[in-house]
Amino acid sequence: NEPCCTRSELVSEDGKNLKSVLCQRCGSKVLCPGMAVYSEKELFLPPMRNKKAPSLTEGSGDNLSAHWLVDDMYTFENVGFTNDVGRIKYLICADCEIGPIGWHCLDDKKSYYVAVERVDHA
Repeated sequence: NEPCCTRSELVSEDGKNLKSVLCQRCGSKVLCPGMAVYSEKELFLPPMRNKKAPSLTEGSGDNLSAHWLVDDMYTFENVGFTNDVGRIKYLICADCEIGPIGWHCLDDKKSYYVAVERVDHA
């Protein structure tokens, strides 16, 4: 999955997303332009799959470091949350339920991370 754009095409001078953030699978809008801040933080996300698909082996997934950081869950246009996995809730597309596209720790009410590699930009 090649990234669509370079960082300069995605991130504004003040560090916000220049383009809409969309689900890679169904194209549903997750975030409007200018609503998230680019953040580099190493986070582990399980493999992308539909919520109804069987679970893959524990420990498989990706360590991703480029994310869109949102500080309020109501900023999202369209996002769903998984059940708690320890202290984590994973973000999924609310329309097609593919994910996880992001990560939220229940200990930090102001940090919702969407992995840049797991969404499209338009």
